[in-house]
Amino acid sequence: MAAPLKTNKKAIRLSIAILVGLVLGALFGLVMPPWAEPVASLISTVYLHSLTMMIYPLVFCSLIVGIKGIGSVSATGKVGGQALLYFIGTTLFASLLGLFLPKALGIGTGVAVEMAEAEVQAAEFTSIVDTLKNLIPANPFASFVNGNMLQVLAFAIIVGIACLALGEKADPFVKVCEAVDEISVKIVSAVMYTTPVGVFCSLAGTVHANGIKTILSLAAVLGTLYLVMFLYIVIVYGLVIVKGIGKFSMRRFFVTVLPAALNAFGTASSSATLPISKRCADEMGVPNEISALALPLGATINMDAVSIVMSFMIVFFANATGTQLSYGLLAVVLLSNTLLSIGAPGVPNSAIASFAALSAIAGLPAGIMGMYVSVNILVDAGATCCNVLGDIACAVAMKRTCKLPGVGTKQEG
Repeated sequence: MAAPLKTNKKAIRLSIAILVGLVLGALFGLVMPPWAEPVASLISTVYLHSLTMMIYPLVFCSLIVGIKGIGSVSATGKVGGQALLYFIGTTLFASLLGLFLPKALGIGTGVAVEMAEAEVQAAEFTSIVDTLKNLIPANPFASFVNGNMLQVLAFAIIVGIACLALGEKADPFVKVCEAVDEISVKIVSAVMYTTPVGVFCSLAGTVHANGIKTILSLAAVLGTLYLVMFLYIVIVYGLVIVKGIGKFSMRRFFVTVLPAALNAFGTASSSATLPISKRCADEMGVPNEISALALPLGATINMDAVSIVMSFMIVFFANATGTQLSYGLLAVVLLSNTLLSIGAPGVPNSAIASFAALSAIAGLPAGIMGMYVSVNILVDAGATCCNVLGDIACAVAMKRTCKLPGVGTKQEG
């Protein structure tokens, strides 16, 4: 793995350029002429593909190199166990927050909701047994082709543990993985310089598709959601996780993660942002043994902001439609939301099918899906940004809490 890079002026200039790209993209989306639509779509697609093509080789090879570097099976389990507990805990808390705030404030009461139908199929619950059955891929190559991140992670962990058991005999394969990892990082580093243009075109297309009327009509709901997510990022991720647990400078953390945060906002895909998240973690000195497992796991199961949005909108629509939600039913929604959020893939608008299942559990009218789809599209960028910051915050905290041989635990105030 390349040596971690220090946060420098070049990185800050890139972050500013990405921010400018986001602002200009939103403004251009409001006045985009017809001829520009296919051009923006083409550039956005090429940019996203340039990032996503490196996700699976980077995750697979980096994870194997990381496991081999940890040096023992028990230490590997320690890293994965800590990350899993972190993500499940924060997702539960986020779901609870999303249910409590709108119910306490009565958000949605007296609001007229337009019952527009939407062609959405509800996500189905999967039992723990079925989840475990599907975790181990019968065909690992199909897992890569189909983009099943959980199966890719499981396969990489199995191969990595086998490499540990084989010792020196596995070194030739591990060296190949190290080379592929280096190549992936190099490509991602080059693609990052095109990020301002990529997010400009991505956000312009999103704003143009929805229009100013839709955006303004949902401004109050969106503003509240974005405020809650902002406070969640600063207080939970920054103050509690990074500063409190990780003993790491909040200022340095937020400056360093800007490229990943802005890319996540512009693309609304935590999976596409994963290579950039990995590079940000490297710059903060997070060992590859931790980031190689924690970040892909987070991109797959850490859906804190999705939990906030779905819980919030359940209570909002219940108040708007006069549907009574008992505390017992809220508890069911809370647990269901956590399970569905963990199963949501890190791609744009993945939460829509999950919300269809939640709304049915809560007894909400099916017609609310039309409005939810509009809200989800507009809030998806902020939710993805929040999730990505949570992934990196976990890795930074684990740099201190996960005591591994050879892993530094230097504190940074």
